Amino acid sequence: MTQTPGTRSWWGWGTYEEALDTQETEALVRRVAGLLPDSSLAPHQAPELHADDLPKIRVEPPQSLAALCSTDTVDRAAHTHGKAFRDIVRNLRGDLAHAPDLVVRPRTERDVVDVLDWASSDGIAVVPYGGGTSVVGGVEPRLDGDFAGALSLDMTAMDQVLEVDRTSRAARIQAGVLGPHLEQQLRPYDLTLRHFPQSFAFSSLGGWLATRAGGHFATLATHVDDLTESLRVVSPYGVGESRRLPGSGAGPSPDRMFLGSEGTLGVITEAWMRLQDRPRWRAGASVHFADWDAAVAATRAVAQSGLHPSNCRLLDPAEAFLSAVATVGGGVLVLGFESADHPVDAALARGVELCRDHGGTLPEAAEEGTSEARDTSASSWRSSFLRMPYQRDVLVQRSVIAETFETATTWDRFPALHAAITSAATDAIRRICGTGVVTCRFTHVYPDGPAPYYGVYAPGRWDGLVAQWDEIKAAVSEAIIAHGGTITHHHAVGRDHRPSYLQQRPEPFAAALAAAKGALDPAGILNPGVLL
Repeated sequence: MTQTPGTRSWWGWGTYEEALDTQETEALVRRVAGLLPDSSLAPHQAPELHADDLPKIRVEPPQSLAALCSTDTVDRAAHTHGKAFRDIVRNLRGDLAHAPDLVVRPRTERDVVDVLDWASSDGIAVVPYGGGTSVVGGVEPRLDGDFAGALSLDMTAMDQVLEVDRTSRAARIQAGVLGPHLEQQLRPYDLTLRHFPQSFAFSSLGGWLATRAGGHFATLATHVDDLTESLRVVSPYGVGESRRLPGSGAGPSPDRMFLGSEGTLGVITEAWMRLQDRPRWRAGASVHFADWDAAVAATRAVAQSGLHPSNCRLLDPAEAFLSAVATVGGGVLVLGFESADHPVDAALARGVELCRDHGGTLPEAAEEGTSEARDTSASSWRSSFLRMPYQRDVLVQRSVIAETFETATTWDRFPALHAAITSAATDAIRRICGTGVVTCRFTHVYPDGPAPYYGVYAPGRWDGLVAQWDEIKAAVSEAIIAHGGTITHHHAVGRDHRPSYLQQRPEPFAAALAAAKGALDPAGILNPGVLL
């Protein structure tokens, strides 16, 4: 069952039909061979699946729920891991030790209630799956505690826009809808949620809400939190729904309690989401810099200007080169503006002017061209951005460590944090892999700080890829926490980030979160091992 055309890959990203073709693969491999000459780049194929490759099924659903449950081998394998580097490696190696016993697809909220009742009474862990695009171990039934079995709760059968309030520009939407199907249903109303994470095609509204996902806008409404009007949540304690309001000062926000709860406190079944008119005007440009520090200063100036660009993504020289955007000494700032109400050329002109004040230049061919011509680098980057997960899969098959991590900090702390992260990553790569490349880009920027997003590319050993990456990740995580960054800006905590998250969160809040968990999920069945 899928809301997307094509055949979903059980082991990697997206669909088999959209994966890199032979020509794209050969071009990518040649490019990487030049950057990482010590890589073997010998390809490894995904194994053929057999029922005996997965753990034996330990639970049997009650007859009333049997029709919702799947024991199909490929289905169970596809719901074993998310889509992080270490997930793809383990899939390719046939490591499916934590496969769920059943994949359960509720069709109604009543089904969700019944599933949680059964699981609570029988001591069965329930792991909400969303669209399965977690990159932090958030959907993996790698459990803390002793459970009779594990269910992967796939909500994608609940995929409808139930109600649209055109006057207030809001809609009541079921949590299992994937990004493209959601936008398709809003299009007849000329409305859009305008939330486009990189995982947009394969991630769900409920997953965005449960992980506080970051989306299309690089400034202002950066997280799905900003687009949420109210939530409806099912927990073992009962069903709760917050009042639909544009804002409220009535105590702590009930929505904030479940936003980012990653399926540990309840299952989000519906949400009223704030929408907007579809943009009619767009303008963009890519500004080149010869100096990285000047590029950072220009980005800060734009972020603090009140212009609120929809796109304000700074790529360092390595990121710009790998994305086939440009060859520059300092970086490329990809700027974009959009509006449903008015032309945005003046805002773009002011943004470019701020960049020029810090030494930024437009490519010579774009100086006298239209906005579309000036935006050539941005178009190249967007195309590469959407293909990145498929490119990653090709590299993993060839024993290349190709993974990312992200954080956020204030502008005054960024230079020290950036230096510490790049130093920790470079030292770890040199020690573990011999050589490699570290890249950086800003995915989102705020008046008080950026959200830098790092890429690591290094030659690995096929039999040691997970351990190699885990060692690199531990080094950069330590640097992030030590220098005041967050362990995640928008990737969520999951199981993989939990050690660092425990260092980041205040102890009184940890106690309150544990108390909420005990009240809402007394049997502790909801996504054990995540957050707590």
